[in-house]
Amino acid sequence: MNITLKNGDRLEVADGADCMEAAKTISEGLARSAVAAKINGELVDLSAPLHEGDALEIVTLKDPEGLHVYRHTCAHILAQAIKTIYPTCKLAIGPVIDNGFYYDIDFKTPITMDDFAKIEAEMKSIIKSNLPIERFTLPRSEAIALMSKYHENYKVELIQDLPEGETISFYKQGDFTDLCKGPHLPSTGKIKAFKLVSIAGAYWRGDEKKKMLTRIYGTAFAKKEEMDEYFQMLEEAKKRDHIKLGKELKLFALLNEGKGFPFFLPNGMVLKNTLIDYWRQIHRREGYVEVQTPIIMTRSLWENSGHWDHYKDNMYTTKIDGEDCAVKPMNCPGGMLVYKLSPHSYKDLPIRMGELGLVHRHEKSGQLHGLMRVRCFTQDDAHIFMLPEQITQEIKGVVRIIDEVYSLFGFKYHVELSTRPENSMGSDEDWENATNALIKALDELGLPYVVNEGDGAFYGPKIDFHLEDCIGRTWQCGTIQLDFQMPQRFELEYVGEDGEKHRPIMIHRVVFGSIERFIGILIEHYAGKFPVWLSPVQVKVLPITDRAADYAARLAAEMNATGLRAEADLRKEKLGRKILDAENEKVPYKLVVGDKEVEEGTVSVRKRGQGDIGSMKKEEFIALCKDEDARKIVF
Repeated sequence: MNITLKNGDRLEVADGADCMEAAKTISEGLARSAVAAKINGELVDLSAPLHEGDALEIVTLKDPEGLHVYRHTCAHILAQAIKTIYPTCKLAIGPVIDNGFYYDIDFKTPITMDDFAKIEAEMKSIIKSNLPIERFTLPRSEAIALMSKYHENYKVELIQDLPEGETISFYKQGDFTDLCKGPHLPSTGKIKAFKLVSIAGAYWRGDEKKKMLTRIYGTAFAKKEEMDEYFQMLEEAKKRDHIKLGKELKLFALLNEGKGFPFFLPNGMVLKNTLIDYWRQIHRREGYVEVQTPIIMTRSLWENSGHWDHYKDNMYTTKIDGEDCAVKPMNCPGGMLVYKLSPHSYKDLPIRMGELGLVHRHEKSGQLHGLMRVRCFTQDDAHIFMLPEQITQEIKGVVRIIDEVYSLFGFKYHVELSTRPENSMGSDEDWENATNALIKALDELGLPYVVNEGDGAFYGPKIDFHLEDCIGRTWQCGTIQLDFQMPQRFELEYVGEDGEKHRPIMIHRVVFGSIERFIGILIEHYAGKFPVWLSPVQVKVLPITDRAADYAARLAAEMNATGLRAEADLRKEKLGRKILDAENEKVPYKLVVGDKEVEEGTVSVRKRGQGDIGSMKKEEFIALCKDEDARKIVF
């Protein structure tokens, strides 16, 4: 029979051949590196049979899907090792996550990280045995009977939740069998590098009313060298932890009196307001107007927008004058109401309406993390109302802003196009038109992207921007969402050139995303060593003696009068102590002044990371610092 390869070539294989046999036909080298396959776009085991006309793609560890299969298999090896050492435990779920996997387990006797050594030893034994991994399926009733026989009540519950008539798949390696959709590696011996990394508690199915299970996290890589690099990155990430640095640099506080609601301190407010000032500057330049909408609005508004049906579990609610209301989790419905306050002509469009709106979302306590996951944050929203023929140009304009901002901060990024999710609203035609409009804009920009199937918003497809920081981690920040639905639900109108009323098309977009989260990312990206324009304190003036104290104070005041942010350290401490403290505070410039500097009107300049860079006239230094601040030089 004939099959089609990824490059379009036809390959002849024997009738009934599986994916591994096809890989061997292509080359022995490919067969050795193969870990899974795709048949007609569906990820499958290498043992999956082929049929006439199938499109086949062999997956290796160079492919993201290959590493996913690799780590999923390692999760099963962890489960097998756990069952061998702790036969009375019960298995729950073991999915793949970013950079690794975990398995949730119900232990009779609690375990700790001290037990990892013996678990890893058993995992290595399983890997060394190179056990074949075999897939088999059972009808629902037989699947329940099998897992009941093994006393795996969590697996039984999962199967019972599946539809009647569903065929259930299992994977067997040695004497261990686990419920799983798959796919998996052909044998356990394919795993080359793994490590268990941490332990945590996790409610069964994420429900706080259900039993707390033990979650064991692990990671696995194709090569030991890659795993070593990963752990080096983690060590670097610990040094850059924004929670630790945020406390040390007095940027923000996380208090029990407001869990999930960060307190911004004076230094943090300088940083936040500097970002907001920059945001306003570029948006004024690009023709945006700014609005502010209420934090609390009526339930009927959220029902009309669709958020009540799709998002109410994440919303805070209240009653005002007996009427049900909700604290806004998003800014867009308020933007709809602002648009409707005035009649609009086609000549008015596009209207680019920005809002730095404070939004609140009910996150579970276990999901909160510093500034990265909070319960309230400032979203740098904008809603663009436009004519259908303006879509491509407006999307390109947003991409240009996002590219400018991320480039300024020194971020690389990649782009994902997210398509229609299952719980969406609107017609197939609207979704197709919206998705095609995004694709057209990306293609005209020549911007590479990958498709993220089914991950769009409930009202429209979107383009997501994933930043890469200086140690290689990625963060999803900017997004562009095209919306045909909300203008219809709110009955937005404009008068067209034909004199008739029409519906505008709408873009939702953010650049920073959450300003609070973006600050957390910046703290870690720069390790707290902000460029001059972002630093809460740009210059510290350090007098050597009391005789130079007045000069230091006057110098700091003079710099502050020019718009710079300067402080004089007038403590009765030794100079070395003052320099060390300023270094720990990560201040970009330290100015050492003594009798000579007072007499000559100069400063001895120390630059962060470079040390003493020499003496210069105070006016010369102020001009240098002002220039660096104005041009927003990163490093």
